[in-house]
Amino acid sequence: MVSTTLMKLVAPCWKPSVEGENSNNRGGDVSGRLDGLLWHKDSGHHVNGDFSMAVIQANNLLEDHSQLESGPLSSLESGPHGTFVGIYDGHGGPEASRFLNEHLFNNFKKFTSENQGMSADVITKAFLATEEEFLSLVKKQWIIKPLLASVGSCCLVGVVCSGLLYIANAGDSRVVLGRLEKTVKQVKAVQLSIEHNASIESVREELRSLHPDDPQIVVLKHKVWRVKGLIQVSRSIGDAYLKRQEFNKEPLLAKFRLSEPFHKPILKAEPTILVQKLYPEDQFLIFASDGLWEQLSSQEAVDIVQNYPRNGIARKLVKAALHEAAKKREMRYSDLKKIDRGVRRHFHDDITVVVLFLDSHLVSRSHWHGPLLSVKGSGGVPAST
Repeated sequence: MVSTTLMKLVAPCWKPSVEGENSNNRGGDVSGRLDGLLWHKDSGHHVNGDFSMAVIQANNLLEDHSQLESGPLSSLESGPHGTFVGIYDGHGGPEASRFLNEHLFNNFKKFTSENQGMSADVITKAFLATEEEFLSLVKKQWIIKPLLASVGSCCLVGVVCSGLLYIANAGDSRVVLGRLEKTVKQVKAVQLSIEHNASIESVREELRSLHPDDPQIVVLKHKVWRVKGLIQVSRSIGDAYLKRQEFNKEPLLAKFRLSEPFHKPILKAEPTILVQKLYPEDQFLIFASDGLWEQLSSQEAVDIVQNYPRNGIARKLVKAALHEAAKKREMRYSDLKKIDRGVRRHFHDDITVVVLFLDSHLVSRSHWHGPLLSVKGSGGVPAST
C-alpha cells in the first residue's frame, strides 16, 4: 500500500486519463466524488426536487467554489425553508471565492432571521456584509500579504423559497431557466441573471455614467474591454484595490496600481436582483460560472439537460463544454483530458455547474422535515508546494 505522504507528493504529477466517465455516483456519497481534475455529485435531493453538481479544474489552484444548502434558511424554528445555491468564480487567486463559500450563507441566514423572512434586501445585505468582512481581512493582512487586495470573486446566488425564485448576481456567472413552452412543446432557455462584464455595451455605459470625469474608466486592451484596463467584471466581491484607495498603493504590485487616485469605488459589490414566481412550466435551473458559457450557449445547455437523464447531468454539461474547448483548438477530447491543471487554463477556465430541478408539487413548500443538506463543490488535486 502506498503511504499517505507519498500519495501527497506524487498526486500533483498524475494525469487523469479519464475524467468521470467510469463513475456511477447515484447520490449515495454526500460529499461527491473526485476523478482527477473533475469533482461531481451526480444526484441528490433538495427541498424542491433533485439536483446535480460538477466542477472541473483548469487553474493551478482551483478558483471556482460553490455550495448548495437546502432546508432551513434562517436560525429561527418558524423561519422559511428552501434551497440556496451559490456559484463563486474567483480571479487573481482562490481566497475570495473560498471566503464566500465559508461566510456568505451564514450571513444570509443571519439577515433572514433578523428580517423574519426572505426578501431581496436580505440577499443584498448578505453580499455587502460578506464584502466588508473580506475587505477587513485584506486590511488585516495588508503588510504581510498585499496581493490579497488584488483577489476577487464573481458571486451568483439563487434561492428557491415558498414558490418564489430569487436570483442575485455580481459578476459574469449565469443562471438559465429551462421553461416548457406548451404551444411548441419545447423547453426554451430563459437567462435570468444580468451579467456585469465590460464586454457588454450597457455595462460600459453604466461605468461611464458613474465615472463621468474618467475617460479611462473602460479601456479596449488587446481586443478586450476592461475596467481601468485591468479587469473585465464591473461588480465583484473583493478586488479591494479597485474599491478603496488605501489598497491601491505600495506594497501592492505596480501592475495593479493606478496612476491617478480615486475617491469612490471603481467596482461595486451590490448584486443585481430578480424575484419571480415559479410556475409548473419552469422545469430546471442551470447555474454555472462563465467557463461553461464560454463554450455552450444557454439553449445548448438547456437542450442537454432536457434530453439526458437527471443523474450525472451536471457532469454531462461539463463534458460537453470540454468537447467544445477541444474542438476550438482542433484537438481530440481524449488529448485535452491528459493536460494537467495550470497548463489546462490555456484551453478552458475552471467550470462549475449546478443543475436544480424544480418539481412543481414541491416548489411551493415552505417547510419540510427532511435532513439539512449542505454540499460544497470542491475540485481537483491540490497544487504542489
